Amino acid sequence: MITFAQYLQRCSYDGLSKLVKDVVDLAQKCVANEDAPECTKSLPSIFLDEICQVEKLRDSYGTMADCCSKADPERNECFLSFKVSQPDFVQPYQRPASDVICKEYQDNRVSFLGHFIYSVARREPFLYAPTILSLAADYEHALQTCCKESDVGACLDEKAAAIKERAKKVSVKQQYSCGILKKFGERTFKADKLALLSQKYPKAPLSEMLKILQDIQGIYKECCEGDMVECMDDRAELMTYMCSKQDVFSSKIKHCCEKPVVERSQCIIEADFDDKPEDLPSLVERYLEDKEVCKGFEAGHDAFMAEFVYEYARRHPEFSTQLILRVSKGYETLLEKCCKTDNPPECYGNTVEMLHKPIKETQEVIKTNCELLTTQGERDFLKALLIRYTKKMPQVSTDTLVEIGKKMTAVGTKCCQLPEDRRLPCSEGYLSIVIQDMCRRQETTPINDNVSHCCSDSYAYRRPCFTAMGVDTKYVPPAFDPEMFSFDEKLCTAPPAERELGQMKLLVNLIKRKPQMTEEQIKTIADGFTAMVDKCCKQSDIDTCFGEE
Repeated sequence: MITFAQYLQRCSYDGLSKLVKDVVDLAQKCVANEDAPECTKSLPSIFLDEICQVEKLRDSYGTMADCCSKADPERNECFLSFKVSQPDFVQPYQRPASDVICKEYQDNRVSFLGHFIYSVARREPFLYAPTILSLAADYEHALQTCCKESDVGACLDEKAAAIKERAKKVSVKQQYSCGILKKFGERTFKADKLALLSQKYPKAPLSEMLKILQDIQGIYKECCEGDMVECMDDRAELMTYMCSKQDVFSSKIKHCCEKPVVERSQCIIEADFDDKPEDLPSLVERYLEDKEVCKGFEAGHDAFMAEFVYEYARRHPEFSTQLILRVSKGYETLLEKCCKTDNPPECYGNTVEMLHKPIKETQEVIKTNCELLTTQGERDFLKALLIRYTKKMPQVSTDTLVEIGKKMTAVGTKCCQLPEDRRLPCSEGYLSIVIQDMCRRQETTPINDNVSHCCSDSYAYRRPCFTAMGVDTKYVPPAFDPEMFSFDEKLCTAPPAERELGQMKLLVNLIKRKPQMTEEQIKTIADGFTAMVDKCCKQSDIDTCFGEE
């Protein structure tokens, strides 16, 4: 049902139920006789064949019907390109009224939860099936608790808000992972995931890490390609394996392994990092003082670097995976250079300082921005970001720039209040998601050369690349348009939030016209603007006052 609802977002529950029945009937037939001719096809092909047999597919979906003439895997790629996230034509899940909801759930649990799963899947066509099932389990637990309460509605409101928040957060992270896999390929994706797994399970040996890493990459590939049944099946299998070896992986997943299989995977993914082992030896000896480093590096480049990422990451849960990859890249580049010299150990021996450069840069950026946010407050922090980013990419629409600025401010608000050891992975982790979103837009509507370079050059260096990006010197500002700066009484009468937004847009439009303006000039104009608003809003003829000022 999830798979069909995510591909055919306009279809009714009953319409899709017929397709679901066809596939379930086929599955039962194939269990009885594996050699039947229709049982040799891959799962994705079975689903897409079923979709392509839908009568009047073109009437509801237009050119999407042309996908059916393609061969796999192009056919699937084509269908995926038609998925619309949170489409206007699909209403969010409508919860039955409080007085009937408990009876509906108790009398017809399967159909009730089926409708919930259907409506989430067609609203969120990229959300992985195991996640949607775990959200349905959360919803069921909420019903079981709230139906015993006197005020069912209030109880469900509170729990539903938490479920929605979780769904949103997971959806963003999953789309991000699929984007990285697609854009940067398997090697980068696996390096990033290896860093995270090593931080999370620092006691597990590298051999176990590499085994589950291979599985995880396959699972993401399946889910990202919309192959939800395989994805769910393989993910459940992986979690069963990890739960059978809890003592090897982590002391923090015990409570997850006691849950039913549907709830287990999301719980394990969200579990805390395990405590790192005491007395881990310093890496300097092994990787910078050992005379035989080049032997290992040249014998098996990727295996050697995987071991370095693993060893480095398990010692540094306080770093982001991107920072760990920057340090690893620095080390890899160093060895590529040194192993070609006459005396490699002398070349790579005293380079600790150099390898720590990316760490210093990242810590500085976070310290500076968190201090700015704490001392100036959210409003001025957002203004500073808008000035900074409008100069970097003035071609982006004003609304989008304000949206990006708000997202970045939200990252600061969320992460800067965390303890020191969680601040960096939180900030850079979420900023990478904001940047990825920006880069996805850049692919369809190119912004400028600098942005395009930062987006595609290196996954690990994306954030520092954006931070270091200067004013776009090739940008030609549009001609001055007085209409842009026409003021009326709305500046005085609009609700505070709307006034605030208006002023932010004004700031962005001003910088788009004059990208070379200094901080001082901007401040003078902003102060003048505030004084003008204060003065004119007290006058009886507001519009005339604005015109003169």
